[in-house]
Amino acid sequence: MISQQLIISGVGGQGILFITRLLAETAIAMGLPVLTSETHGMAQRGGIVISHLKVGDFSSPLVRPGQADGLIALKPGNVPLHRPFLRPDGWIAANAGASDSLAEAATIDADAIALRLGNPQAVNLIVLGRALATGRLFCTIDELDRAIRRKLHAKPAVLEGALAALGAGSGAA
Repeated sequence: MISQQLIISGVGGQGILFITRLLAETAIAMGLPVLTSETHGMAQRGGIVISHLKVGDFSSPLVRPGQADGLIALKPGNVPLHRPFLRPDGWIAANAGASDSLAEAATIDADAIALRLGNPQAVNLIVLGRALATGRLFCTIDELDRAIRRKLHAKPAVLEGALAALGAGSGAA
Protein backbone atom coordinates (compact mmCIF):
# COMPACT_ATOMS: atom_id res chain seq x y z
CA MET A 1 0.00 0.00 0.00
CA ILE A 2 1.13 3.52 -0.74
CA SER A 3 2.33 5.39 2.33
CA GLN A 4 3.22 9.06 2.22
CA GLN A 5 3.40 11.93 4.68
CA LEU A 6 3.32 15.49 3.36
CA ILE A 7 3.60 18.98 4.77
CA ILE A 8 1.96 21.75 2.76
CA SER A 9 2.99 25.22 3.83
CA GLY A 10 2.21 28.80 2.91
CA VAL A 11 0.38 31.83 4.20
CA GLY A 12 -3.27 32.72 4.50
CA GLY A 13 -5.03 33.14 1.17
CA GLN A 14 -2.63 31.03 -0.91
CA GLY A 15 -4.91 28.03 -1.16
CA ILE A 16 -3.12 25.63 1.17
CA LEU A 17 -6.40 24.13 2.32
CA PHE A 18 -7.66 23.82 -1.27
CA ILE A 19 -4.70 21.78 -2.46
CA THR A 20 -4.71 19.72 0.75
CA ARG A 21 -8.33 18.78 0.14
CA LEU A 22 -7.62 18.20 -3.53
CA LEU A 23 -4.82 15.76 -2.66
CA ALA A 24 -7.03 14.09 -0.05
CA GLU A 25 -9.87 13.66 -2.56
CA THR A 26 -7.39 12.25 -5.07
CA ALA A 27 -6.20 9.69 -2.51
CA ILE A 28 -9.78 8.73 -1.65
CA ALA A 29 -10.61 8.30 -5.34
CA MET A 30 -7.59 5.98 -5.56
CA GLY A 31 -9.04 3.91 -2.71
CA LEU A 32 -6.36 5.01 -0.27
CA PRO A 33 -6.96 5.98 3.36
CA VAL A 34 -6.09 9.61 4.11
CA LEU A 35 -5.78 11.83 7.17
CA THR A 36 -5.37 15.60 7.17
CA SER A 37 -4.88 18.29 9.76
CA GLU A 38 -4.54 22.04 9.42
CA THR A 39 -2.95 24.70 11.54
CA HIS A 40 -3.58 28.28 10.72
CA GLY A 41 -2.81 31.19 12.93
CA MET A 42 -3.65 34.70 11.84
CA ALA A 43 -4.28 33.30 8.36
CA GLN A 44 -6.53 36.20 7.39
CA ARG A 45 -3.63 38.57 8.06
CA GLY A 46 -1.11 36.67 5.95
CA GLY A 47 -0.03 34.38 8.76
CA ILE A 48 1.41 30.93 8.27
CA VAL A 49 -0.87 28.06 7.29
CA ILE A 50 0.40 24.49 7.42
CA SER A 51 -1.40 21.29 6.52
CA HIS A 52 -0.38 17.76 7.39
CA LEU A 53 -1.50 15.08 4.96
CA LYS A 54 -0.98 11.37 5.40
CA VAL A 55 -1.88 8.86 2.73
CA GLY A 56 -1.81 5.24 3.79
CA ASP A 57 -2.31 3.27 6.97
CA PHE A 58 -1.80 5.85 9.72
CA SER A 59 -3.65 6.41 12.99
CA SER A 60 -2.80 10.06 13.66
CA PRO A 61 -3.04 13.02 11.26
CA LEU A 62 0.00 14.97 12.46
CA VAL A 63 3.39 14.48 10.84
CA ARG A 64 6.21 14.30 13.36
CA PRO A 65 9.44 16.22 12.79
CA GLY A 66 11.84 14.21 10.66
CA GLN A 67 9.08 12.01 9.20
CA ALA A 68 7.63 13.89 6.19
CA ASP A 69 8.34 12.45 2.77
CA GLY A 70 7.74 15.79 1.10
CA LEU A 71 7.30 19.50 1.74
CA ILE A 72 5.25 21.63 -0.64
CA ALA A 73 5.98 25.28 0.13
CA LEU A 74 4.00 28.05 -1.53
CA LYS A 75 6.03 30.75 0.21
CA PRO A 76 9.82 30.55 -0.13
CA GLY A 77 10.40 31.72 3.43
CA ASN A 78 8.51 28.74 4.79
CA VAL A 79 11.08 26.19 3.59
CA PRO A 80 13.58 26.75 6.40
CA LEU A 81 10.70 27.04 8.87
CA HIS A 82 9.15 23.68 7.99
CA ARG A 83 12.26 21.85 6.75
CA PRO A 84 12.62 20.07 10.12
CA PHE A 85 9.51 18.02 9.30
CA LEU A 86 11.36 16.31 6.43
CA ARG A 87 13.04 12.94 6.57
CA PRO A 88 16.74 13.07 5.68
CA ASP A 89 15.87 11.84 2.17
CA GLY A 90 12.72 13.97 1.88
CA TRP A 91 11.95 16.17 -1.11
CA ILE A 92 10.84 19.78 -1.45
CA ALA A 93 8.69 21.44 -4.10
CA ALA A 94 8.64 25.18 -3.57
CA ASN A 95 7.87 28.53 -5.06
CA ALA A 96 10.98 30.28 -6.43
CA GLY A 97 13.50 31.68 -4.09
CA ALA A 98 13.36 28.68 -1.86
CA SER A 99 16.30 26.37 -1.77
CA ASP A 100 17.74 23.90 0.62
CA SER A 101 21.13 22.33 0.23
CA LEU A 102 20.25 19.42 2.50
CA ALA A 103 17.44 17.97 0.41
CA GLU A 104 16.37 17.76 -3.16
CA ALA A 105 14.51 20.99 -3.93
CA ALA A 106 12.33 21.42 -7.01
CA THR A 107 11.64 25.11 -7.30
CA ILE A 108 9.53 27.10 -9.70
CA ASP A 109 8.79 30.81 -10.06
CA ALA A 110 5.09 30.23 -9.52
CA ASP A 111 4.32 33.91 -8.91
CA ALA A 112 5.63 34.91 -12.35
CA ILE A 113 3.89 32.00 -14.09
CA ALA A 114 0.59 32.79 -12.35
CA LEU A 115 0.82 36.40 -13.50
CA ARG A 116 1.64 35.29 -17.05
CA LEU A 117 -1.43 33.04 -16.98
CA GLY A 118 -3.53 35.98 -15.79
CA ASN A 119 -4.41 34.00 -12.68
CA PRO A 120 -2.40 35.27 -9.68
CA GLN A 121 -4.36 33.00 -7.34
CA ALA A 122 -3.04 29.90 -9.09
CA VAL A 123 0.35 29.79 -7.35
CA ASN A 124 -0.80 26.82 -5.28
CA LEU A 125 -1.64 24.66 -8.30
CA ILE A 126 1.55 25.66 -10.11
CA VAL A 127 3.69 24.55 -7.16
CA LEU A 128 1.58 21.40 -6.84
CA GLY A 129 2.22 20.74 -10.53
CA ARG A 130 5.93 21.13 -9.87
CA ALA A 131 5.64 18.61 -7.03
CA LEU A 132 3.93 16.19 -9.42
CA ALA A 133 6.76 16.62 -11.90
CA THR A 134 9.21 15.25 -9.35
CA GLY A 135 7.45 11.90 -9.65
CA ARG A 136 7.56 11.50 -5.90
CA LEU A 137 3.94 12.27 -5.02
CA PHE A 138 1.58 9.37 -4.33
CA CYS A 139 -0.54 10.29 -7.36
CA THR A 140 -0.06 11.13 -11.02
CA ILE A 141 -1.04 14.27 -12.87
CA ASP A 142 -3.91 12.35 -14.51
CA GLU A 143 -5.32 11.29 -11.13
CA LEU A 144 -5.07 14.85 -9.84
CA ASP A 145 -6.55 16.19 -13.09
CA ARG A 146 -9.62 13.97 -12.57
CA ALA A 147 -10.00 15.21 -8.98
CA ILE A 148 -9.87 18.84 -10.13
CA ARG A 149 -12.48 18.12 -12.80
CA ARG A 150 -14.80 16.52 -10.23
CA LYS A 151 -14.33 19.38 -7.79
CA LEU A 152 -14.72 22.26 -10.25
CA HIS A 153 -17.02 20.78 -12.90
CA ALA A 154 -19.73 23.37 -12.16
CA LYS A 155 -17.31 26.26 -12.71
CA PRO A 156 -15.91 25.85 -16.24
CA ALA A 157 -13.81 29.03 -16.26
CA VAL A 158 -12.26 28.23 -12.88
CA LEU A 159 -11.67 24.64 -14.00
CA GLU A 160 -9.89 25.77 -17.15
CA GLY A 161 -7.64 28.11 -15.14
CA ALA A 162 -6.88 25.42 -12.57
CA LEU A 163 -5.89 22.86 -15.18
CA ALA A 164 -3.74 25.44 -16.99
CA ALA A 165 -1.94 26.26 -13.73
CA LEU A 166 -1.38 22.60 -12.87
CA GLY A 167 -0.08 21.95 -16.37
CA ALA A 168 2.23 24.96 -16.24
CA GLY A 169 3.73 23.70 -13.00
CA SER A 170 4.17 20.13 -14.12
CA GLY A 171 5.54 21.17 -17.49
CA ALA A 172 8.13 23.52 -16.08
CA ALA A 173 10.32 20.75 -14.68
